[in-house]
Amino acid sequence: MPLYEMLCITTHVPTYQHIRELVRQSATHVMHQGGVVRNINSWGTRTLPQRMKRHGPLQDIGDYWTLHFDASPRTLRSLNGIMRRDPRVLRWTVIKLADKLEDLSVEEQKVTSSHLSTSVADILA
Repeated sequence: MPLYEMLCITTHVPTYQHIRELVRQSATHVMHQGGVVRNINSWGTRTLPQRMKRHGPLQDIGDYWTLHFDASPRTLRSLNGIMRRDPRVLRWTVIKLADKLEDLSVEEQKVTSSHLSTSVADILA
């Protein structure tokens, strides 16, 4: 199963209950479909680079979070459908990090050899 990273921007509400529910829904969807959730990170509340609108009024600030997971392409399509229909989601994107775990270690060696400050191991930690 490929390893993916999803970055999601949600509408900002002072209580984080809606974000917690969305993250829980996304993670349990991946796990119920046979995938593995590796990491969940909250980037906090940030000012959006531009005003965004989706399923409601224009937004100036949003809550950012990431989800690292292994899943089949079918699971990824259904997760994208969930994000598309959810009124709490402003934007999301999914990046394929590797086809399998062994490929990830090869990529890590390339990153380390080019002396970049962020390695794949830091992303997965």
